[in-house]
Amino acid sequence: MPDPTLWGLFVVASVVLLLTPGPAVLFIIARSVQQGRTAGLVSVMGIHLGTIVHIVAAAVGLSALIVSSALAFAIVKYLGAAYLIWMGIRTLMAKDPSPEMPLVPAEPLHRAFRDGFVVNLFNPKTAIFFLAFLPQFVDPARSALHWQILILGLTFMGLGILSDGIFALLAGAAGDALRRSRRLQRLLRWFSGTSFIGLGVTAALATRK
Repeated sequence: MPDPTLWGLFVVASVVLLLTPGPAVLFIIARSVQQGRTAGLVSVMGIHLGTIVHIVAAAVGLSALIVSSALAFAIVKYLGAAYLIWMGIRTLMAKDPSPEMPLVPAEPLHRAFRDGFVVNLFNPKTAIFFLAFLPQFVDPARSALHWQILILGLTFMGLGILSDGIFALLAGAAGDALRRSRRLQRLLRWFSGTSFIGLGVTAALATRK
């Protein structure tokens, strides 16, 4: 187990970081506004399933390999960026619903879950974050380091699910109101599509520094 004092400091630092919107939060907001709070919450779960992969990778040292290898970093970075940009283009090219159709066409929730998982899985910044952030709260004099990193990572993930869930609920509520207007649906699609593309470009420009 991590040192209780260090763990408490880690919780405070994590809350501050999680309340500062980053790429994952912007993705959740875009999805929640576009498809509703349920899709946003499902996206949150998909994102944090990807977080589990990064936590385990950090605990066993695989993230260090990605960060130290320029080729591995580039592969992960560009796969993630391409997926985000593809999602943005797909959103922008979607057809407007006809008057006979519901205002919010139903999309399978498994797609929202899959998109969230893939986006976070192929986000090299997440791997770098865990490598740079978690070790600051590890006590080498205590138990095995990989167990401390795993516990800290799971703590961060739990806090992230709570904070991201709040963002999804708030954005979904706003989206529910906006989607009552068909004209605003086009603006919502534009917002979501350009957000995904912007996140993809940001991911493509990510460096190892």
